[in-house]
Amino acid sequence: MIIKIIWDLRIISRPLHSLKIQIMARVCQVTGKKPITGNRVSHSNIKTKRRFLPNLQKKRYFLAEEDKWVTIKLSSEAIRTINKNGLYTVVKEMRAAGVHI
Repeated sequence: MIIKIIWDLRIISRPLHSLKIQIMARVCQVTGKKPITGNRVSHSNIKTKRRFLPNLQKKRYFLAEEDKWVTIKLSSEAIRTINKNGLYTVVKEMRAAGVHI
């Protein structure tokens, strides 16, 4: 009985990453940009850690070759890449790299 109570408490006190919860990452699906770390520097030159987040946008495109809409999480640089190279070319490269769309 005591062992069962300890086991139950261990399940409750598990960190969230071990419980199969999916959290959307802040990663661009085309360029792979993700948050980087740096220092926040005060006037007195005290340094503390901070995160620089990428400029991500959720964008919906119509893929004419497959006659369907796709929603992609993109950085602003990736939106410019799609405008330059075309959506179908970028999607084809993403699928070759193993990204599911």
